[in-house]
Amino acid sequence: MNKEISEKENCIFCKIINGEIPSNKVYEDEDTFAFLDINPVNIGHTLLVPKKHSQNIFDIETETLQKITPILKKLSLSIKEAVGADGINIISNNGGAAGQLVFHLHLHIIPRFSDDGLKHWHGKNYSKEEMSETAEKIKLNLKN
Repeated sequence: MNKEISEKENCIFCKIINGEIPSNKVYEDEDTFAFLDINPVNIGHTLLVPKKHSQNIFDIETETLQKITPILKKLSLSIKEAVGADGINIISNNGGAAGQLVFHLHLHIIPRFSDDGLKHWHGKNYSKEEMSETAEKIKLNLKN
């Protein structure tokens, strides 16, 4: 069996999109599907997924990603208002090393409250030389 077909058939988010697994859907259109996270960071924590299966940001088609962006904004505004949040985090884990557990691209829309006690990641220091060298490497690797 084709690996891509097997991954899609076993993908929990594809099953949610297809109605095989129940969800608390908050939005759906031709290209996207959004539903409440079953293990939320805060109330209103929502996952936005493309209907077309892609593992992560590295393999999603640019056209599909462009369709997601306006929905991401629309949902973020709606969630913020609905739960009275002070802010929103938008997070996407891409790859196992980044904490991705479900290998279907998904964007976490997490309502934030001033007193929710959540902490951001800690930053690391590096030299101006390392920063400059890294910036140059990134520029060289940019692809159209």
